[in-house]
Amino acid sequence: MADRSLIEWTEATWNPVTGCSKVSAGCAHCYAQRLAYRLKAMGAERYRNGFRVTLHDDLLDLPKRWIKPRLIFVNSMSDLFHDHVPDEFIARVFETMRACPQHTFQVLTKRSKRLRALAPMLEWTPNIWMGVSVENERAMSRIEDLKAVPAHVRFLSCEPLLGPLDNLPLDGIHWVIVGGESGPKARPMEAQWVRSIRDRCRAAGVPFFFKQWGGVHKSRHGRMLDGQMYDEMPMQHCNGGNTSQVRGRLEKARSV
Repeated sequence: MADRSLIEWTEATWNPVTGCSKVSAGCAHCYAQRLAYRLKAMGAERYRNGFRVTLHDDLLDLPKRWIKPRLIFVNSMSDLFHDHVPDEFIARVFETMRACPQHTFQVLTKRSKRLRALAPMLEWTPNIWMGVSVENERAMSRIEDLKAVPAHVRFLSCEPLLGPLDNLPLDGIHWVIVGGESGPKARPMEAQWVRSIRDRCRAAGVPFFFKQWGGVHKSRHGRMLDGQMYDEMPMQHCNGGNTSQVRGRLEKARSV
């Protein structure tokens, strides 16, 4: 966990679950898996199991100790809706999120079918944003599952973007993040794939966030698309401040 994050679209991470398993093409070069094994080799106790799914009960109340409002990415090192995470534990994570209205929680999953099945049993307060990963056309069915979830903000993470999504359905979607793969063996992302999604977001009035071009050395390629930075957020739904305030907090967090 960290009360600051270098992930461009959030401010902090909270990992009551660590570890995961691969389910689709976007998982092939998982950054979380690489980091988990690195932390295990360094002797980090929370990663003693490497990348095997591990529950951390003692971290369930951590956001309650963060008084200042934050955008918090939930389980950056796992997937809350993994089959090995019990229903009861998921419910406890939601209890903490509801108990912290000062924060905005960003939950992201590739397990959209389980999300859809459990959604009616969970309480979706306005500070809980729910997203699915959509890396290529094969993953588009996750969007229909997400649309059935009564979250106040539903978002798509098209990262790593591995192919064109020219028919991306955006009805009922409130935010789209796009990014290329980074790190060893990073697969290339074509500029036209990004432009197509940006243009669909423009036509639908959906905020568009371009995270990175990626690559083996992602810092060389930056975040500019056609000479512009896209940092749009669905701030009309955010408890943590208006658009300029939250953008400023994100920029400050990344500069530290």
